[in-house]
Amino acid sequence: MKSPFLLLIALFTTVGIVLAMQGIGMHNEVGVEEAKFHQLQTQYYSQSKQIRDAAETDSILNMELVAIQNYPSEIMRLKLVGVGKILTGIFFLLLGVLLALLMMPYKMAMIMKGKN
Repeated sequence: MKSPFLLLIALFTTVGIVLAMQGIGMHNEVGVEEAKFHQLQTQYYSQSKQIRDAAETDSILNMELVAIQNYPSEIMRLKLVGVGKILTGIFFLLLGVLLALLMMPYKMAMIMKGKN
């Protein structure tokens, strides 16, 4: 009975830490992506309005505009999925703590009986 509980606690703790670290990594990536986004905006809007409006359908300027329009959703995905992973990691860590707390009375009873 001792081994499965300890394995579950170790598993929940490991999964929780991994998920939290992934979420933190995604949040750290947001700053980098926002800098790229602002640089792309500056590059696009430095062109005159006439040049931007006269751009061909598959031109580089139109591709930059599409990239600018898609960036906010990518940044939002990084933020929301990052928060979700952090919260899921915290949940697994708390689940491991709960399992450890539930195991304590049984362990204490074994110690008091002298079986361990």
